[in-house]
Amino acid sequence: MNDDARIEEFITKFGPFAPKRYSYEEIKKMTNKFNDKLGQGGFGSVYKGKLSNGHLVAVKFLREMKGNGEDFMNEVASISRTSHVNIVTLLGFCFERSKRALIYEFMPKGSLDKFIYGQGSDNQSRQLEWVTLYDIALGIARGLEYLHQGCNTRILHFDIKPHNILLDENFCPKISDFGLSKLCERKKSIVSMTGARGTAGYIAPEVFFRNLGGVSHKSDVYSYGMMVLEIVGGRKNVNVEASRTSEIYFPSWIYKHLDQSTNLNINEEITEEEAEITRKLIAMSLWCIQTNPLDRPSMTRVLEMLQGSLQSLELPPQPT
Repeated sequence: MNDDARIEEFITKFGPFAPKRYSYEEIKKMTNKFNDKLGQGGFGSVYKGKLSNGHLVAVKFLREMKGNGEDFMNEVASISRTSHVNIVTLLGFCFERSKRALIYEFMPKGSLDKFIYGQGSDNQSRQLEWVTLYDIALGIARGLEYLHQGCNTRILHFDIKPHNILLDENFCPKISDFGLSKLCERKKSIVSMTGARGTAGYIAPEVFFRNLGGVSHKSDVYSYGMMVLEIVGGRKNVNVEASRTSEIYFPSWIYKHLDQSTNLNINEEITEEEAEITRKLIAMSLWCIQTNPLDRPSMTRVLEMLQGSLQSLELPPQPT
């Protein structure tokens, strides 16, 4: 069976539950002939569009590539099963031979990465209040817990990172890009996987080193922890340009400072309440990035940590 036939069969299986299917001509019309490009990546390009009812959308046009269309099918299969405020909504898709596109709700603030690395066009990197950053971390945790526990079929994302977190006009975070995701039974914890998937800097160690344990939902927990540390630090976790060797790997540096109860040096004056939020985010993240998957919390436990008191959080072992 060729790629086109496989995808057509896959779409047919959804029956009435499938998202709306659009023709390529309709895609061209809604994007005004691909006039307003929002961004691009290895997957292809994203364009701003407008539906006939006036709703703004983001059209993710997948570049032509060899393969079995797995990313396309993963995305449609995963997101079609979800309905959650912290998961981006798939409104439709296009599939005409090599032309494949996914239509999502439009997120006016774009992706989280431009707000935490100081690259925003309006220099908004630290204009986000600590309470807002906390709410973003909490929202992502709720979305991930829903994927792991709230769906009939457990969904493992495998590419949690700031670039894949989209923000609406109120900075409500929504998890996006399910091209690498895998579906598994709720009762099943370990998934079989050939090769590594994800983005360097966020991939759990067991994805590379299977002797550390099986690949599971705990792999998403690791990625989440690494991402939240970047939210707190306002920097990539690995900084080869750091002036001191001890500061190159941020998780190790922040652990020592947290353990010593010293100034965390987050580069600005913060209130006592904000300092508590910061410490809570750091302690929770350090639990999430433990090398052994069994030592990491579930996303349900992560939510308890975030919503509980700082005093109730034990300091985790130092990450390696």
